[in-house]
Amino acid sequence: MPTPRIGEQESPLNSEPKPGLAVSIPKWIFPLAFVTIFAVTFVLYRDQILQRLVATESGLREIQATAPMMTALVGLIIYILVAGLTPGAAFLSLAYGWFFGLWQGTLLVSFGSTAGATMMFLLSRYILRDWVLATKNVHIQKMQTAFEREGAYYLFSLRLIPAIPFFLVNILMGITKIRMSTFWWVSQLGMLPGTIAYIYAGTTLPSLKAIHSGEVSQILSWHLLLAFSILGILPWLMKRLGRMLGPRSN
Repeated sequence: MPTPRIGEQESPLNSEPKPGLAVSIPKWIFPLAFVTIFAVTFVLYRDQILQRLVATESGLREIQATAPMMTALVGLIIYILVAGLTPGAAFLSLAYGWFFGLWQGTLLVSFGSTAGATMMFLLSRYILRDWVLATKNVHIQKMQTAFEREGAYYLFSLRLIPAIPFFLVNILMGITKIRMSTFWWVSQLGMLPGTIAYIYAGTTLPSLKAIHSGEVSQILSWHLLLAFSILGILPWLMKRLGRMLGPRSN
């Protein structure tokens, strides 16, 4: 292609597109649009939305009061499916703390998350193994090598310090030689501190009725601030705890 002489400009129709100048839509535009639409809708229909949510909350509380065992069982099944088949359930943990309270919420989430993790672990070991190995994920060899070197403590450290997402840990541990019983109790023990923190944070959330009525003292409390402060420093605390409990070299 001949270079244009000095003083001449390339015609936009004839010039070839230069690499790196292609128009691309920023990745943040779609989340921003979603949040904007949601915020505008909430502002315009705030009372109607909150009234419907308050009615739903009251209905759920009535069901819980009349059939507490059935409500807990349904909650456990839902958490098992969500924890086992989706990448994360942190917001669901907050909701369980808000709805079930500290002790019942902790029991449901602790056993539900471990059961869901074990379900995906077994699916990976007996059904998805060939597909997982075929993906040649960079974490596979690293995890197998680390597990052979450190054993069950490696899984415990991953549960305490989620360097790899829990959902991916469940899948990748399925192709190691760890026993299912070991996977269960190590996972339950390792996830327990985070579970308690999220459930406690959920218990500090105000009721929808309080939000609708605008009772600021119930919406913003020191319990709520403390709970979310704990969630903020939880990764650092778990990292320190993992180092303290880790194997020490001689």
